[in-house]
Amino acid sequence: MRVITLNVNGIRSAARKGLYPWLAAHKADIVCLQEVKAHEADLDPAILNPKGYLGHFHCAEKKGYAGVGLYTRAKPDAVVRGFGVREFDAEGRTLEARFGKLSVISVYLPSGSSGPHRQASKFRFLEAFLPHMAKLRRSGREILLCGDWNIAHQEIDLRNWRSNQKNSGFLPEERAWLTKVFDEVGFVDVFRRLNAKPDQYTWWSNRGQAWAKNVGWRLDYHIATEALAKTAQREAIYLKKRFSDHAPLTIDYAADRFLKLA
Repeated sequence: MRVITLNVNGIRSAARKGLYPWLAAHKADIVCLQEVKAHEADLDPAILNPKGYLGHFHCAEKKGYAGVGLYTRAKPDAVVRGFGVREFDAEGRTLEARFGKLSVISVYLPSGSSGPHRQASKFRFLEAFLPHMAKLRRSGREILLCGDWNIAHQEIDLRNWRSNQKNSGFLPEERAWLTKVFDEVGFVDVFRRLNAKPDQYTWWSNRGQAWAKNVGWRLDYHIATEALAKTAQREAIYLKKRFSDHAPLTIDYAADRFLKLA
């Protein structure tokens, strides 16, 4: 089971940059998208349902803002939009596809970098989403949450960690929250289990020469239940071509028993 996650920073923009031929070549079973910045009515059929995939979206009420999507080869048993918190469901922050006892969820956490009001929103999201993750964990289902979490967990997860300790995305409170996800709720950071090397980033600022110098942050994650995480075999951050300010993160799981492939 191959799963790709990517913050597209505008799905139509990513399409113009060649995302869809790349997806066709990489043959994922499930693709999780974040920050689609569009309503379904505004999307071409080739974006709504690319060849070989069924498209599912949870778009923000506000046009040109946030929103998440999923492409699946197999038809889900159910699709769940949102997690029951009005403020964030209106922003299109989560989208869950269920296949038997497996749930794959595209997740886009708020960014707090644009000002105190957005950081306050991000903290409200963290407070509301942790009990939802605990509920998912208790459900008995295998869970895979993929997306842009807008938090670098450890010092290894961003190049300039010393100078960013007071900045959104690396605040002590945010990092402690993600530690709770792993240590208390019991989820696994799948990429880090497979790859413990430094300089593994998925987002780069558009300022200066961050991309050229690999001055990045690891903000995009596959976060899974233990049984599913144990089946993870390979990880890859795709860097040869850019579709947005984030890079696609692919992980292959020997988990076909969880997902009846189309």
